[in-house]
Amino acid sequence: MDISVVFWLLAGLVVLVGGAELLVRGASRIALATGLSSLVVGLTVVAMGTSSPELAISIGAALQGSPDIALGNVVGSNIVNVLLVLGISALIVPLVVARQLIWLDVPVLVGVSALAWLMAADGELSRANGALLVVGGVTYTVLLVWLARREKDAGDAAPAPPKRPLWFNIGMLVVGLGLLVLGARWLVDSAVTIAQAMGISELVIGLTVIAIGTSLPEIATSILATLRGERDIAAGNVIGSGIYNLLLVLGATALVSPTGIDVSRAALHFDLPVMVATAVACLPIFFTGHLIARWEGALFLGYYVAYATYLLLDSTGHAALDGFSHAMTWFVIPLTVVTLAVVTTRALHHRRQGR
Repeated sequence: MDISVVFWLLAGLVVLVGGAELLVRGASRIALATGLSSLVVGLTVVAMGTSSPELAISIGAALQGSPDIALGNVVGSNIVNVLLVLGISALIVPLVVARQLIWLDVPVLVGVSALAWLMAADGELSRANGALLVVGGVTYTVLLVWLARREKDAGDAAPAPPKRPLWFNIGMLVVGLGLLVLGARWLVDSAVTIAQAMGISELVIGLTVIAIGTSLPEIATSILATLRGERDIAAGNVIGSGIYNLLLVLGATALVSPTGIDVSRAALHFDLPVMVATAVACLPIFFTGHLIARWEGALFLGYYVAYATYLLLDSTGHAALDGFSHAMTWFVIPLTVVTLAVVTTRALHHRRQGR
């Protein structure tokens, strides 16, 4: 394998992240100037901006005949967002979760995750499926903006004056989008070449290397927002990005692909269920005290390490795979379920006592 392939892979990641940064900055400033809350900005503008690498990668991969990378990128990015990004953010500072995330956005994430899995049950995400997902993404966005406008009319703070002229922020958006497209092409081409040279499936490359690479904007945004005390943006960015990855990114990819997206048996029977499980795991953790504690962040992070380890062991046919799988199935997962059940029960008990 030519060493230049690795160079173009790294260059693609750098250009991709740089483009996303410009896009997010410009979009966030325009949105904040309209008076939207930080949670809504995180759920919409920032989430869509940080999901733009996934959009560029998945569409590019689908058009180049690499459906496993297109699907693996979206599924892997959602798993990375919840387990890795939220885990790291909560480890730095416990995240206070807004009520809207608990009662609207996390259930939406769970619902669209299950819907995507159901749509893929026949081994394909058709163009009709893609159109339905895109319509869902537009509807969700309209709902969020409507709720934000209603809160604003009820007496929220006035819009902040823009620090930069409008043309400057629009220019950042345009340049960022151009860099995203360029970086996405370099990344897809080099990733496919590396996968073929190493004998690793394109699905695993999409679920790991590309998923983490395209999630770097979410990682950077959420960690920076956490350190600056903007915890609504940190959590909203992760949940919103996951929703848009499925509705807009996966939907648009299936819609523009000439034959839709073929879904491999591995993705259908393992990776998609894991994605749904990580979304469901948010419900009790977000519900208990409206706080993601450090130990819960550590739990998420540990699960991502376990998931990535399983993928690598499985792709290489390592002898330790069976033992690792049994340990996860019969010890770690049941212990986690029991722990979350106990925590949820205690939280409900304390709430009833406090009434």
